[in-house]
Formats: sequence, structure tokens, C-alpha cells
Amino acid sequence: MTAPVFKGLIMGVLSNLEPKEVFGYFEEICGIPHGSGNTQAISDYLVKFAMDHKLRFRQDEAGNVVIFKPATEGYENADTVMLQGHMDMVAEQDPDCTKDMMTEGLDLFVDGDLVGARGTTLGGDDGIAVAMELAILASHEAEHPDLECVFTVGEEIGMVGARALDTSDLKAKYMLNLDSEADGIFTVSCAGAARVVVRFSGGRETLAGKALKLTVGGLAGGHSGEEIHKGRANADIVLGRAMFEISRKTELRLVEASGGTKDNAIPRESSAIIAVSDVKAAEEAVSELNHNLGNEYRVTDSGVWVKLEPAEAEAGFSRELSERIVCFMFTVPNGVQVMSADVEGLVQTSTNLGQIYTEEDSVYFSFLTRSSVNSQRDETVERIEALAAALGGEAEVGSAYSAWEYKADSKLRDTMIEAYKALNGREPKVEALHAGLECGILSGKMPGLDAVSIGPDLTDIHTPRERLHIESTGRIYKLTIETLKRLR
Repeated sequence: MTAPVFKGLIMGVLSNLEPKEVFGYFEEICGIPHGSGNTQAISDYLVKFAMDHKLRFRQDEAGNVVIFKPATEGYENADTVMLQGHMDMVAEQDPDCTKDMMTEGLDLFVDGDLVGARGTTLGGDDGIAVAMELAILASHEAEHPDLECVFTVGEEIGMVGARALDTSDLKAKYMLNLDSEADGIFTVSCAGAARVVVRFSGGRETLAGKALKLTVGGLAGGHSGEEIHKGRANADIVLGRAMFEISRKTELRLVEASGGTKDNAIPRESSAIIAVSDVKAAEEAVSELNHNLGNEYRVTDSGVWVKLEPAEAEAGFSRELSERIVCFMFTVPNGVQVMSADVEGLVQTSTNLGQIYTEEDSVYFSFLTRSSVNSQRDETVERIEALAAALGGEAEVGSAYSAWEYKADSKLRDTMIEAYKALNGREPKVEALHAGLECGILSGKMPGLDAVSIGPDLTDIHTPRERLHIESTGRIYKLTIETLKRLR
């Protein structure tokens, strides 16, 4: 272990805030650079904390840290509880900010009920979780079962720490994740995901007919987890539909195709170079499609358009391979597949064709499939694989992680709801996400784990406008303490 090396620690800015112990640790954390990929110093800081407090700990090669604290008197026979958050932050700054976020701490300020950092992100996501965990680990007053406090790295860059974490020595039955950003909302489920890349390959042949560029545009796009339920058009799928409609009226040969930039974004634009034997027939097909799309997507994508333009190309894929690729694009699953029967309005399973790209003699299709039920995620992936295989393509599955499935019977959730009502005099909201949290990865590694995610109000995260709400932080800390007290 190497000692942390950093500069710019400013103490005392948050010293008058309550709860003092939480904001004290948060200020120390803010003095240590801890952007994603730059977390060795904060990881070592946590190790030093554990040593100073004579607590058992482990630090792995990835930089994850687990600190263990024995149960307080009367809780020796209670089930173990995991408190979990990530130590990395998104390090962004204003264009005119001269701070070196690799080596300098943050310049904190307090504005009424808000804490911010001058010119940079604050890292309340998820530094405040780390601070709360440390405050509980250091406390002599908090009552609790055995605690396993898990601090992960790289959450903001693909949850790499959670993926690397060895859970074989962890005994927690309950997991309280502190990585949410809305006070009064309990997150109880999130989607797992898998990426699938399908490749079609074949030699090129000299083209006959007229080369054209087929383009789809004017779409709204959006996040493939948070906005997949809005029924927006996917430009890659529309491109496949356009080629299918053209192929019904005239022979079509594919030269290349491209569309989308990220697997987790609904593509807004896509295009293909094709060759057709009858240009007029192709134009008629596109004109009819434009009319239909304008009607179908008049609410979600009112600006959608498809157009044909002259292009140049000498060689393309064979007619047979072109037909197989177009068939794949036209029939492959996309969008919402299943809605949840447990949580009203929640997308349970979806898939998104996020990218198409052409390299030499191959066309690639990249999908991100999400589901809060692992078996449905796998089934959707298998449907894509089966279709690709039947049409002569090859599929490769990667970057899969487990869903955090909704538990109809959750002692932790019930306990927290009662604690929240006792402290605040009202019911919390219980929600699920069609996106990813570390809860999904960890519950996949620890079957049966009963988990809930909470957190204080944080606004404009991942931007220099990020603000942490002070009173909300106090409420979430009290809720965490009260929950632990009730898990006897």
C-alpha cells in the first residue's frame, strides 16, 4: 500500500453542517482527487481509516475496499448488513477552471441548503455514500448488526470495480446501496444487461444497376434504458425497413451500412449505400414509407424522414447476402419486449440496436439488451443469436451483468418503509429502474441478497452545477441509522 499523495485539502468549510461526522468525512474525501481511473489515493485513504479504527479490512488489486465492523451489543445474532457505495466521481470542470483534478482537491462552498464545488463537479455521486459509511464505522453510538462496508471503484466507467469484487467471504443478507439521488424514493430493482454483436461477412461482387445513398434522419433518439418505453423510432431499424420495402419492388444489393454511435442510445440517424435495378420503383417505395412513418410517429418523431440520393459504388455484397442482411434488420427484436407485472409502468425487458458499422467485407450490428429478469435477458439475446445463425450471421455476447430482480417479499424494504414513516410522517415512493446499478452485479454474485438503494437529493450530477442538499443528507443518514437499529 502506498500513502495517498494529493494537495489542495481545504478543511472547515463544512464544519458547521449537520450531521457533523458525515460532512466532516465528506470534506476530507473532497480534498482527495478521486475521478474515475484516479482512485488509488482514495482507496488507500480508506485502508488507513480502517487501520486507524482497528477494523478488519481488505483491499483488492482493482482498488475496491471492504471494511468489516462487528455487531453492537444485542445484535450478535442478527443477519449481516452490507452498506455500499462507489468511491470514484465524474471529474468535470468549467472551461475557465484551471484546477488540476488529477492532483488537487475541490474548492467547496455552502449556499443555503446546498453544497457545491467551484468550477468542478462535487462528487456527491457517490462521495456522500462513502462519508456516511465512514461515519457509521467510526460511531460508538449507532446500533447495528455485523457490517460489511463495500467501497467500489470505476462505477462511472462501467461498474468495473463491482465486476472485479470477490464476494466469496461476504455474508450479508441485506444490502443498503447509497447511490441514489432522490430523497424519499426507494429503488428496489434495476435491469441487467448484455451486449450482442452480430456480424455478416461475404465477398464483394461487381455491381449492376444504379448506386444510391439511403438515409434516415429527423428522429428524437434518447437513452435506451430511461426512454425506451416512449415508443420512439430507431433509425437503424427504420433503415432496415426501408431496404426491405425497396427490395419488394426491385432487386437490391447492399454496399455498406452505418448508424448510431452508442449501444445505450436510440439511434437518430443511419444510412446505407445500395444498388438497385429500378430507381423509380425504389423512389416509390421510399415515398410510401415516408407517408407511413409520418403517420406512425407523428407524436414521438414528427420530423422523421427517409431519402434517396445518387451515390457511387463499384462493388457490393451478393444478392443473396444482401437479402439475408436486410431480412435480419427487418425482423430482429428491438424496443420494449415485456412490461413488468410487478411494478406498474416499468419496462421489464428491452433490446436496442444501437450501432451498425461496416468494416471491409463485414457488416456489424451491436445491441444492448436489458431486463430486470435475467432469464428474459438471456432469452432475448438467444432470439437475436438464433435469427443471426439462421441467416448465416455470427453473434458474440459480451459485457453481461445480472439484473437486480424485484423481490415481492423483502424484509429490508418493509423495515425501511416503517423507519421512513416514523421519521418523516409519510410514505416513501418505491420505484424500479430500467437501467443499471451496482446492486445488479452484487445481487448476481450473492443470490438471495435483499437490497434497497437510497440517497440524498443531488441535482445536476456529473456537471459543475452539481449540488448536494444538506437537510436531505441528514434525513438519509438518520434513515440509515434507524434502519440498522431495526434490523435486530
